[in-house]
Amino acid sequence: MLDSPPTGARPRTLAELRASGWLSKTVKQEIHDNFLRRLQAGDELYPGIIGYDDTVLPELNIAILAQHDLLFLGEKGQAKSRLMRLVASFLDPAIPYIDDPAIPLHDDPYRPITKRGRILVESCPADEVPIAWWLREDRYAERLAPGTKFADIIGEIDPAKLAAGVSMSAEDALHFGLIPRMHRGIFAMNELPELDELVQVGLFNILEERDVQIRGYPVKFDIDVMILFSANPATYNRSGKVIPQLKDRIGSIIHTHYPLERDVGVRILEQEVDLKAESEKRKADESESSEASRAVPGPGPAGPPPSAVRLAAADIVVPYFMKELVEEISRAARNSKYIDHESGVSARLSLANYRTMIASARHRSAVLGERPAVPRISDLGHLYASSLGKLELDLMGAHQMSERQVLDAVLAEAIGTVFSEYVDKHGLAEISRIFSEGVKIEVGDMLPSAHYAELVKRVPPIWDKAFEVNASQDPAVRASCIEFVLAGLYATDRISRSQRHGRIVYEL
Repeated sequence: MLDSPPTGARPRTLAELRASGWLSKTVKQEIHDNFLRRLQAGDELYPGIIGYDDTVLPELNIAILAQHDLLFLGEKGQAKSRLMRLVASFLDPAIPYIDDPAIPLHDDPYRPITKRGRILVESCPADEVPIAWWLREDRYAERLAPGTKFADIIGEIDPAKLAAGVSMSAEDALHFGLIPRMHRGIFAMNELPELDELVQVGLFNILEERDVQIRGYPVKFDIDVMILFSANPATYNRSGKVIPQLKDRIGSIIHTHYPLERDVGVRILEQEVDLKAESEKRKADESESSEASRAVPGPGPAGPPPSAVRLAAADIVVPYFMKELVEEISRAARNSKYIDHESGVSARLSLANYRTMIASARHRSAVLGERPAVPRISDLGHLYASSLGKLELDLMGAHQMSERQVLDAVLAEAIGTVFSEYVDKHGLAEISRIFSEGVKIEVGDMLPSAHYAELVKRVPPIWDKAFEVNASQDPAVRASCIEFVLAGLYATDRISRSQRHGRIVYEL
């Protein structure tokens, strides 16, 4: 298909369209051709997708070139929906359709499938058949399976049209659902196993025959639509969840997975946080512009401009080991015998925990007036709120443990794992020796960085190892390093810990 002309130059009648040289293609052929062109040009095919270069994406590339309907199979939080939406990026910027309010679909001017469209093309002069353009972003529709009815995605008889005298078996009596209305586009169904079996049968008919059957009346339509699905392996592979006939008609299954390496998970975390920050900045810019347009000059004190507020809010430093800890918590949870492996642990757990950790650091910074705000281990004490709703316990493995106890075990394992990679065991004995002399060290998310600086003044050489974790002279960063070492010593059973009044005391 030729690239769509600029908006102002797009043909507006069937005669102009024919003169332009535009060629009609099926939606899968269109995606195939555009994908192949971008592949040959070396363009980035899946922006924002990290960690799938050698596993998921090669299989997806082949499936697109094979012009298959696709199923993305994986546990929650593995970018299945994002991949489905990215498939739509291979559509043309815009395609023409017959512009007639009586046609419920975006009918191909060269190959109309509706009765009204065929009459227009066959009986009207080409320069009198109006043409409009359907944009790429409008050619993708997505639906969540739970609660979806047959009428929602396939269609239903319209009672008002029957009352007007239209025959029930006529095409004009139908009110079409999402899939017929996405003729020449992409329809995506999330959580396929949760879809009612009656609706699955309707999808089977579309995948097999590309027709619609509503209330026993066969309505033959050569529907041109690419259908994408997503599912969790635990439910998709279970007998009776998806009818075998529908499984058999899905062209390719694309298996997704969680990040194989911790560093990949950290990169995903950083990307998502940056995307969120960019979105919030854009909204703030829009709000600032709106406020400026409504502002009325006059006397009175003025607060700091929104840009200054945003700059202050962004004044935060996150040591890399704290990012690793947040990601390692998710990794430890996925391997924990106390957590249901079939349910999975979403990447959204890392993102929610990261934001909670940052929020705790910003809260301390605002109360104590410290800049920059630097997250510490004690900030992870607030992760219960952002974690517990995202973890499903294994009822057999954790039958005697509460959710908080499971999270505490996961957190301790994550700290121990990261700590062992950062700190050379040769330096641990000297640091832990001070606790044998009856020293107690109190830490907490609301203690100022100066409190930690006083700890270092007592026995300066002992903490040299702690500051090797993240070389910095900033008191807030050094405080974060001290807490990391203390928590690591506790996680590896070298010292003990007690908690009271929101603060933690480490001792032998």
